[in-house]
This record gives sequence, C-alpha cells and structure tokens, in this order.
Amino acid sequence: MEKIIIFDTTMRDGEQTPGVNLNAAEKLELAKELETLGVDVMEVGFPAASPGDFEAVQKVAHQVRNSTVCGLSRALPKDVENCWLALKEAVSPRIHVFIATSVLHLLWKLKMRPDEVIECAVAAVKQAKQYCDDVQFSAEDATRTEKHFLYRIFEETIKAGATTINIPDTVGYTNPEEYYDLITDIKNNVEGIENVVISTHCHDDLGLATSNTLAAIRAGARQVEGSMNGIGERAGNTALEEVIMGIHTRKNYYNFITNIKTENIYRTSQMVSCLTGIEIAPNKAIIGYNAFRHESGIHQHGMMSNPNTYEIMTPESIGVPLNLMVLGKHSGRHAFEQHLQELGYHLSANEMNQAFQRFKELADRKKDIRDKDLEAVIGSKTADIPPIYQLDSFKLSSGNKITATAEVVLLYEDNPISATAEGDGPVDAAFKAIDQIIGLDISLESYALKAVTEGKDALGEVKVRVKYEGCHALGKGLASDIIESSICAYINAINRVLSETESKNTQK
Repeated sequence: MEKIIIFDTTMRDGEQTPGVNLNAAEKLELAKELETLGVDVMEVGFPAASPGDFEAVQKVAHQVRNSTVCGLSRALPKDVENCWLALKEAVSPRIHVFIATSVLHLLWKLKMRPDEVIECAVAAVKQAKQYCDDVQFSAEDATRTEKHFLYRIFEETIKAGATTINIPDTVGYTNPEEYYDLITDIKNNVEGIENVVISTHCHDDLGLATSNTLAAIRAGARQVEGSMNGIGERAGNTALEEVIMGIHTRKNYYNFITNIKTENIYRTSQMVSCLTGIEIAPNKAIIGYNAFRHESGIHQHGMMSNPNTYEIMTPESIGVPLNLMVLGKHSGRHAFEQHLQELGYHLSANEMNQAFQRFKELADRKKDIRDKDLEAVIGSKTADIPPIYQLDSFKLSSGNKITATAEVVLLYEDNPISATAEGDGPVDAAFKAIDQIIGLDISLESYALKAVTEGKDALGEVKVRVKYEGCHALGKGLASDIIESSICAYINAINRVLSETESKNTQK
C-alpha cells in the first residue's frame, strides 16, 4: 500500500475561521497533539502576517521533533525570508510558497501579467530552496486556472526546486470528476511532475471537499491538506478526520495507508473545538455526538445482533471514550491518573497537579464525574493567559418580578475591587458589574452555554467572545453553577483580549 502524506493546516487555514484567534501557546499545545496524532506536516501559520504568527511558528519549530513544520509565504522576498527565520530551528522545516494563477485573480487582485506571476513564483521558490530542501509551491485558485498556464508555472517551479506541487480548489468550485481529470492532466502534461509530490487543498463551499480530495488521491495525489473538524475560511477546509477514516475504513478500495494513529482522532478533535470555541455539529461525520448513536428500533435490533449491521467503524477506532469508570470525591490520584491515561491524555507533572486540583474542586460539587466531565476539566485551562483580573466572589438577586442585581468582587494585583449593577437577568447584571470594575469599552460579541453531561448537576460550559480595540478573544468558563461559569468565561476573555492588546502595543 502506498502512503498518503497528511498535511494539517488547522493552525493556519483553520485559524482563518471568522472569530478564531489562537495565540502562540495554544498553537504549541495543539502542535504537540497533532504530533502525537501522527500528522506528517503541520502548517503553523503565516510568519509575515503578524508578530504573533511569527512567534507561533518559531515556538513550534523549536519543540516539534517528529513532524515537518511548515510556514506559509507569499511569493515575495521578505515573506520568504521571514518564513525561514521562524522555521530555521525545526528538525524538518518546509517553506510553502503560493501565488494566485487564475485570470480572475491576476486581473483583479494581483494586477499582474502571466509572465510576471511565473517570474515571481520561480524567484520565490529559488530563494526558499537556498534556505531548506523541502519547498512547496501552491497555485492559488488552481481549479479555475487555464490548464496550459498551470502546466507552465508548475514546470518552472519544479525546475526552480519545488518538491511538492499543490493544486488548491481555493473556493470549493470543482467536483470529483473534474478534479480527478485535472490531476490526471497535470500528471500527463507537466515535465518533471513524476519527481515531486502532488498535493490537494480543497474547500467545502459546495460540500464536496472530502469527495474531491479522495478523487484526487485516486488520480495520483499523494498529499492531502485539510483541517481537523473541517474548520477554515467560509464553509471550511477538507475535514482531515473524514479523509483519514475514509482511507482507513475502505482500505480494500483505496489501497492506501497513513501514519495517523486513528485512536487519537477524537481527542484531537475535542481539543480543536475547545481551543477555537467552535462546537462540533451532532451529525458531523466521524466525530459528531450522534456518529455512533442509534435510535431507530430496527437499527438497535441490528446492533444488538451484530454491530457491523449499522456501524462501519467502531467508536474505539477513533478513541471515543466508553464511560466505563465513574470517579467521585473519594477517588484517589492514582485512579485519576490511570483513567486519564486510558482516555489517551499524557500530562506533565505540573499539568497533572492542576488537573487533579480542578477534579477535586468539581468532585465536591458533583457526585459522579464521567469522561465528558474529565475532558471538560482538562480542556478548561487557557494556555499562558496572564490572570490580570481574578474572580473573588459574587452575589446575585434575581426573580421574575424584580430587576436582577449583581455584586461582583474581582482581584487586581491581589487587591479586591467591587461593583454592583442591574441588568436584564443575572448574567447581564454580573457582566455590567465587571465592566464597571474594568472601566473599558469591551464589547460582548457572542455568548454560548451548553451542558457538558446529562443530569441536574451537569457542568455548565460557557464560551464568550469579546472585542476591544480591534482585538477579538474567546473566553471559557466551567462550573456546575452557570452564573459562575458565565462570569469566569467573561473574565477569561477580558484577560485574554487585554493581554493581546498589550502585546500589540508593545510590538508597535
């Protein structure tokens, strides 16, 4: 069986999802998880785009040892140089150069002639090749590009030193038959194509990203680009978990393998959802909550007789927890650590101490703690966000015939600051009290609450997005009291947006 290279762009193209903003520490945390998952290449960011992206690529390049670390670069000398400066400490670095090639993009975006585009692409690839051996070239909007121009630019960039040629369906325009034919035509008409890896990068605007990707590997592509959970621009990217499990489940048809440890897919997917704040649809293929649930009586009867009647893969094959053990306040550290390991979590000593402390705090409030609770507890931490403000206490007065009032006390540099406010309900009142304490014009963009598990004592997980001085931030809170989790989420978001604003001002 031939191997398909898995190229993850969750941290780069996935981060372009509206409202998503990962800091360097969060990208490093996700990079380590992707390395454990077994991705061959991880595209961490666009170093020339911002100091934050440069720092993220640099940090990941320094610490990831078993995957190729990739940075994106326009076909501009300064971009390529920045990309290399961020990547140079990587064990296996890759510079990914791109330029648009369709007539639409040349006329309206680049305002360049075809020959000028080829000249820029070749110069950028040659420059990148001076820095590292692994250079990828992408023809943006390739599926709407005139074929003979694609052949020309691919031939010239291969001569210049490109080792991977990417054929993106940038706007999700193509269909499986067209994409198959395009890959086939490129294989048959581009000199030197047999010496490089052909890559796919599909978007899901028409819901065809996975189908197009699988058609492309049948035509000869050997690298697949996508993101976990399919996040990304507009309707998103190819969902890597779908392609991986498609190949894995239908080995007899595709006859390919990957390096992915499929039993880590669920955990990685949950981490991406937690870090980005994007919920996974219940009916999402592979990793949705309903993916392995059966309600129909006919289906249930078949499942009891033989699971293969209605399940083409098992929950265990992607690492879905089976809820075999219930922990409580009398559970010891050893049982806690062992169960986390069974769930696939491998935490450092310090992380384990913090997780166990959060578990004990939860156990004092909640009788039975299940796997979903543990996942929420582990995912509730926010990487490297300075606790500028911390919750000390709050008191509420609310009812259907009185105006909600909240008194909130926050700690700032260990000094308590209190405020009281009225609002349209207890959460609104608490947020207004916090705004009084902060004294800044911070906008609440979204608020979402969900129960982590079933039951009256279920954990309430709140996610909020805020905006301040052009910066957007996601905040998360977790508690059995939904008012407390709301307040914690709001404070977390404020700490994050203030930290990012300070960082931006410092860089200026």
